[in-house]
Amino acid sequence: MWRGCRRLLPGRCSPARRPGPPPAAGGAAVGPGGGRAYAPPAERKRFYQNVSISQGEGGFEINLDHRKLKTPQAKLFTVPSEALAIAVATEWDSQKDTIKFYTMHLTTLCNTALDNPTQRNKVQLICAAVKFLETDTVWIKPTPAPAHLLQSQPPRCPLETARPLCVPQPGRERSDSLQVKIQCGFILQCPSYRVEEPAALAELQKNEWDPIVAWAEKRYNVTIGSSTSITGPNIPASTKDTFISHLASYNIWALQGIEYVITQLKSLILSMGLIDRHITVEKAVLLSRLEEEYQIQRWGSVEWAHDYDLCELRARAAAGTLFVHLCSESSTVKHKLLQD
Repeated sequence: MWRGCRRLLPGRCSPARRPGPPPAAGGAAVGPGGGRAYAPPAERKRFYQNVSISQGEGGFEINLDHRKLKTPQAKLFTVPSEALAIAVATEWDSQKDTIKFYTMHLTTLCNTALDNPTQRNKVQLICAAVKFLETDTVWIKPTPAPAHLLQSQPPRCPLETARPLCVPQPGRERSDSLQVKIQCGFILQCPSYRVEEPAALAELQKNEWDPIVAWAEKRYNVTIGSSTSITGPNIPASTKDTFISHLASYNIWALQGIEYVITQLKSLILSMGLIDRHITVEKAVLLSRLEEEYQIQRWGSVEWAHDYDLCELRARAAAGTLFVHLCSESSTVKHKLLQD
């Protein structure tokens, strides 16, 4: 989109793109396997006066003055619902003298859905979301490794993990859920573990995380539980199948948003609780960084740094959740005008 916007300026060449700010833990729009979305330039001077939306053949379009907005791959920026178009247009209209692209999470998600830079299909998006089941923040509870094992084995980087095979199989067509069951490999990544000590933190995790796990088991009629094994819990195949089938009910745009929220919170359960409106954004973010909040309460926070990270995580989780709902919105928003 950023290149497309520069093309709207007559008689000007596109300036060199500046790198955006470093992403927070999990990445601003980055999936677990690497780049999942565009990293926009940090900012640039605002070059338009008015923002509006219009309906075209492929959906709803964003107009900067009288020029159509485009994606980084020069595709026409078209979204499936009027509500989403209004939300994106509001992001552009709220920019002041300087356009701060790193604050425009809905625009970035739309760019990713339109250009699909990693060429992933619906099956692969579901696979990327479901693989978090094995390492979900809210239920892994390993025991410390024996001392003799720690002494006899060299240390390993926790990021050295395998990846699932998510390549679509040619030939016969299958349903989305069945295709995912065949392709998804459920692997161990780098989770935020439950702890057994200090006792105060263990008690806090039990009191805060167990209710959301109980809700998920009741909501989706599945068995989850927790684990004291370093390899994580033994998630039943029926539980995985249930989440695969549930995610398959979303369209590919909404799945982009779901995976985005999951990578922010490092939890499929917290993400679904947030999207299902069972918990608020503030609560989901708090539960996803419970140990960090415990350490801050005990040792204090780094001035401005911790607050900035918290606000950024809330903004990204809220934007991803809103994106999911607006991409699933079928009704038309009437009589909405974007004016100064």
